[in-house]
Amino acid sequence: MIVVSNTSPISNLAKVGQLNLIYQLYGRILIPSAVHEELLDQRAGDTVITAVRSATWIDIQSVQNQRLVDDLRIRVNVGEAEAIALAIEVKADRLIIDERLGRQAARDFGVKITGVLGILLLAKRQKLILEVKPIMDHLIERANFRISSQLYAEVLMAANESVT
Repeated sequence: MIVVSNTSPISNLAKVGQLNLIYQLYGRILIPSAVHEELLDQRAGDTVITAVRSATWIDIQSVQNQRLVDDLRIRVNVGEAEAIALAIEVKADRLIIDERLGRQAARDFGVKITGVLGILLLAKRQKLILEVKPIMDHLIERANFRISSQLYAEVLMAANESVT
């Protein structure tokens, strides 16, 4: 399975100590150069930088189709543009991306997507985690992860967990 990731899913899962879920679910993943640079930028924070540096299962691959990246930059930031372009180039089975505009752009190109919440649900189904709720709560508290109350409730329902 070929999986490409954007910056925020890696960053957010690292901030709550759950980055290894990506490896447990997908094995090796690819990230484009722009995503790697964003993850190692000082603004990402020491927790993220340390987690990314120790994640030997993350492979960096340069995007060849810079014209596609440039076209995508009209809609999304450079990391998202490169992640979408790389997913298309390598015919990825999945792109891990959370940002709404990036998800839509990826869908427009027929790229299958998932995000952090999808990873949590899959991890629970595969019994890698016991509960989704505490991790979602940590994402909100520690990573400033934005999730509507409706989506929060839907994810808990999908995980067979109570809202309270």
